[in-house]
Amino acid sequence: MSDFFIIGDPPIEILLRRNSKAKRYSLRISNKDHKVSLTLPRSSNMREAKEFVSSQEGWMRKHLSRQLKPIPIKFGERILLDGKKVFIRRGFEKVVTFNNDSLFVPGAQEDICGKLRAFYKTLARERLMASSDYFAKLLGCKINSITLRDTTSRWGSCTSNGRLMYSWRLVMAPREVQNYVAAHEVCHLIEMNHSNEYWQLVESVFPNYKLNRLWLKTNGNLLHQYKL
Repeated sequence: MSDFFIIGDPPIEILLRRNSKAKRYSLRISNKDHKVSLTLPRSSNMREAKEFVSSQEGWMRKHLSRQLKPIPIKFGERILLDGKKVFIRRGFEKVVTFNNDSLFVPGAQEDICGKLRAFYKTLARERLMASSDYFAKLLGCKINSITLRDTTSRWGSCTSNGRLMYSWRLVMAPREVQNYVAAHEVCHLIEMNHSNEYWQLVESVFPNYKLNRLWLKTNGNLLHQYKL
């Protein structure tokens, strides 16, 4: 089977991904690069795949039309930090610093993305490790490791052996949202599902989780506008 096929006019390229564990077809549109991928179950064939995609063409076009345009990363532009837009300004220290409403980045224009990305990752690690440790102690469970990635389909994940993963872009969201995601993933150390019992556990340690969950659903795509 081809790695992709194209449908419609204007054309939409559909990337194909086989998954032996998948039980049904599923489409996903990346917030990061706007690419459309189709997950195929083992028993699938090209005809069925195209029929499924064709049936979802309206949904795809509606979703793609809402995708936000990338925001350039350069001096004078603004970028999200803790849910607020701050200015990117030229700095003269050795590292990126934050003061009032501005991030001060040393070096030339071509250095901005790399230095801001490093700053965000460091800040995310500090924040999310502290929040995760807090909720783990509250629940009496153990975290084995925490890693950061630039994910497009999820803000965090938890494995059965206590490994947590977070998107470093969470530091662009409000602090309460960052803390909610940490609480969400740590609760999975006890309940590896999204059952009623799981959400009751989340609410017991983070009572206003619904508001922060809604913020991510409504505004999460904003965090991927910045091509760092």
